[in-house]
Amino acid sequence: MATSTPRSDSAADTGPAPYPRRWLALALLGVAQFMLILDVTVVAIALPSMGVDLGLGREELTWVVSAYTVTFGGLMLLGGRLADLVGPRGLVFVGLAVFTIASLVTGAAQESVVVLAGRVGQGLGAAMLSPAALSVVVRLFEGDERNRALGIWSALGGGGAAVGVLVGGVLVAGPGWPWVFFVNVPVGAVVLVVLLRVLPPLPAAEQATRSRRPDVLGALLVTAATGTLIYAMIDAGDDGWLEPRTLTLFAVAAVLYVAFGLWQRVAAAPLMDLGLLVRRPVASGIFVIAVATALMVAVFFLGSFFLQGRADLGALRTGLLFLPVALATMAGAQVGGRVIGRTGGRVLGVAGMLVAAAGLGVAAVWTTTAGVVVGICVAAAGLGVLFVVASATALGMVAPHEAGIASGIVSTFHEFGASLGAAVVSSVAAASLASQSVSGYTSAFAVVAIAAVVSALVTGLALPARPR
Repeated sequence: MATSTPRSDSAADTGPAPYPRRWLALALLGVAQFMLILDVTVVAIALPSMGVDLGLGREELTWVVSAYTVTFGGLMLLGGRLADLVGPRGLVFVGLAVFTIASLVTGAAQESVVVLAGRVGQGLGAAMLSPAALSVVVRLFEGDERNRALGIWSALGGGGAAVGVLVGGVLVAGPGWPWVFFVNVPVGAVVLVVLLRVLPPLPAAEQATRSRRPDVLGALLVTAATGTLIYAMIDAGDDGWLEPRTLTLFAVAAVLYVAFGLWQRVAAAPLMDLGLLVRRPVASGIFVIAVATALMVAVFFLGSFFLQGRADLGALRTGLLFLPVALATMAGAQVGGRVIGRTGGRVLGVAGMLVAAAGLGVAAVWTTTAGVVVGICVAAAGLGVLFVVASATALGMVAPHEAGIASGIVSTFHEFGASLGAAVVSSVAAASLASQSVSGYTSAFAVVAIAAVVSALVTGLALPARPR
């Protein structure tokens, strides 16, 4: 009689062994993501010097920032889908290489056309790299380890924005504005070389590759819609929310999104399953990421405006004072990643929103340099928690063949939140802060604090309860 080879219970109950170098891979991917986020705020400090050296006007300087964010946000859904179709590993390498080369081109530019082309190239590389890298993280980690990994990911991403202010001030005051871009070149090259040896093969999931034919029309529609919407939000901050130009841009974006949705229902190989957007974890997760990013931009805008305008501290000293903001963001994300498995996303999400509201409230009633720094540090700690809640909730239960597109959705709403926060805060607060009066700052911080409280209520209703 044939006999079978006995197996121990532990061998029978456990799946494949986790990849041994997954934490090193996470660290390298985190550094790459850190560069992408840093490149939004680090440039803001360099704009005055760039304008003088290259003869750039206000509109051209605005596009130095917008060309990156519009391309980055507009193409991320396509980048996420490509990660599912061809596998995230190769897309990480291509995206990182494109971003690094484009950084070199931008830093070496001597005229506005080359600067803007370089920024578009950086956005293209970022749109491939960011969702693919996040997809790798989701696929390399499971269970509570995934929550911890997402905590580290969120800490590096959230901290990158704050550190960008510091790094920008140091580089502009030292070797000059081109090094805001040149610094990405050696870092990107080293990370790329090491990742080639560290990342394991991560082929496309079988369900994603049943049709290799890309949905070109769907990609064009959603990219045009997303780019138009982000541009409309940026434009609203400059021209006003009810101006014909702004309303037209919003209308065009809405029409393009409707066309995309209709096309996805009939396409032979659709870019994404629209049902993903109505799943409660995904929908509530992208709400949290959008609000958290909008609040983070408000913290940066108001904090930087106060420290450089009202307190007259200059770019370098303002950058140094944003260092504890970065550390607070990272600390909040680390705590969130460690406890979310025990508390669930709902409790932690509401707590993060309320902590952010409390910090903004402190800045509203204690409008001195010390008070504003303390307030935005407290707010940043709450926001760090929220980034983890958003990622863990939206990505915690997606299938492997959906990891790329789900990561692209999360990253896209991150850019939506950033654009919305910049547009709202600049349009609501800029006029009242033009005179640098204390009452203007009090009102601005109070409005954002109230928005955080309202978002806490919505978060409590929207986020699913702790999973079994």
